[in-house]
Amino acid sequence: MVSRAPPNELKPRAPRLYIVTPPVSDAHRLAASLEAVLDAGDVAAVLLRSAANDEALIRRHVDTIAPLAQRAGTALLIEAMPELASHTVADGAHVDDLSGLSAALKVLKPDRIVGAGGLKTRHDAMVAGEMGADYVMFGEPDATGRRPSVVALIERVAWWAELFELPCVGFASELEEVSQLAAAGADFVAAGDLVWHDPDGPASGLRALAARLGTRETV
Repeated sequence: MVSRAPPNELKPRAPRLYIVTPPVSDAHRLAASLEAVLDAGDVAAVLLRSAANDEALIRRHVDTIAPLAQRAGTALLIEAMPELASHTVADGAHVDDLSGLSAALKVLKPDRIVGAGGLKTRHDAMVAGEMGADYVMFGEPDATGRRPSVVALIERVAWWAELFELPCVGFASELEEVSQLAAAGADFVAAGDLVWHDPDGPASGLRALAARLGTRETV
């Protein structure tokens, strides 16, 4: 069962960042930008998304990106392909449904990270925690680009942070959401386009995110 948070447990002073890559077709091109991003601030994890389902290509992507992540002390996760993650130097995988989570746990635990997203209800989130996910993610866009309202997202993160010890990741699509998620109690704030589409470059985007994390009151 998911552990409920002790009422006086100290929370981190601020959440850490979790960066989601754009769909990658050229890992060497991504590597140049990612190196600058990781040098610009504290990034806890990078989720590597591939533009193709070619396992050999994704292996090459991991081989290119992993050294950058390892140097920065950043976990490298693969999107949706836990079996492949188990045969690479990646630190784990992120999956977007409960059936995928079940399969991922079988091949990756106990040595690697398994993250759970695509959680449409509170019940789904609690089931993911009970199954053994290392974190739950709320607010990420689905395959069509749709996501919950900001109000619903902040409510979900605050609910989880108040009741459960398992870390939660809140996905920010707008810069203003970063500070809202931090205040709600997210352990990590995830972002994709906010980093990669910053007009002054990805490193600038990362610094803008970090500046919004602020300081969270302890409970």
